[in-house]
Amino acid sequence: MIDYIKGQIIELTPTELILENHGIGYSILISLQTYEVFQPQNQVVAYIHHYLREDEELFFGFATKDERELFRLLIGVSGIGVASARMMLSALTSEEIRQAILAENVNKLKSVKGIGLKSAQRLVLELKDKIVKGEGADTTTIGKADQSATADEATTALTMLGFTKASIAKVMPSILKENPNAKVEDIIKAALKRL
Repeated sequence: MIDYIKGQIIELTPTELILENHGIGYSILISLQTYEVFQPQNQVVAYIHHYLREDEELFFGFATKDERELFRLLIGVSGIGVASARMMLSALTSEEIRQAILAENVNKLKSVKGIGLKSAQRLVLELKDKIVKGEGADTTTIGKADQSATADEATTALTMLGFTKASIAKVMPSILKENPNAKVEDIIKAALKRL
């Protein structure tokens, strides 16, 4: 299985990347998010999701592991295929998708072309708990043992202050991303400003 391809950009459009690695040009389908990250660069690392069916074989590429993990979570929902998931990642940022699911904002999800009411409701129903648990995110940044212990401690303190776990879960990933080595009190202070 291919985890990533590192190489030189030969051709880049908002939907596709031709990446050369050791004389081989890989055709990789990308989202608008990835396009924006790759646009100013010449050499890139594309994290790959290899999509294989009996009648087609495709590479989907992502600028970050985080975006790839969310893509994999989205295609795990029945009725959401690779094209719909890529469209979602092009229309909204990874964080906007997570926030919309956590907030049960069906209208925001429906605003993506190809996502109807039932699909949006299914996304919320099937993914809300998984996103709260940290699934669909890059485990190397969010899943560190010491960081998650600190986050759990801060979450417990905030719950005792009267905030719901759902609202805490909405702000926690961005706080941890901004300051991965934050102490419990720093996380609580940052969360209080956002809740």
